[in-house]
Amino acid sequence: MSFSLSSFLTHPVSPDPVRPGQESVWSYPRPAVAERTDRHLKIVHRGFTLAETRSGFRTLETSHPPSYYFPPEHVATMLLGESHQRTQCEWKGQARYFDVDIDDEVLRDAAWCYPNPDPAFAMLTGCFAFYAGVFDTCTVDGENVVPQGGGFYGGWITGDLAGPFKGVPGSRGW
Repeated sequence: MSFSLSSFLTHPVSPDPVRPGQESVWSYPRPAVAERTDRHLKIVHRGFTLAETRSGFRTLETSHPPSYYFPPEHVATMLLGESHQRTQCEWKGQARYFDVDIDDEVLRDAAWCYPNPDPAFAMLTGCFAFYAGVFDTCTVDGENVVPQGGGFYGGWITGDLAGPFKGVPGSRGW
């Protein structure tokens, strides 16, 4: 499917109404940015806490829920094994992917990091982000997150966000 500017202009995306206490992903910037967050981020799988922090980072980009990054000292890195998967982000640079091995279950390409990000994202160097959909529980401030749709992007959706969110069917040209 290719993106058509004329199609986008005739069928524009309408941001969801923003309720009190919410922020709209449509007010996030483009190009993307990274910022510190003191929100309580936690990942639990098979009863084991894989990652937990109150000193993480989040990336923000128009139409995307935040992707959260954990400092390596707040991740059970002994459970991560580097895979051969690589992707290129137009803003952050090349990502390396990691399999997660917990209790003899291997979750392929479940985490990624930027070992040498673009200078604007230097704060993310060596930090790990995780696809929420493959783990038993991923939370932000105790709230279970919903994974960003589509399987490629790694955003975490919480109730304090207003969408719609890129990644769902039909959102390729957003």
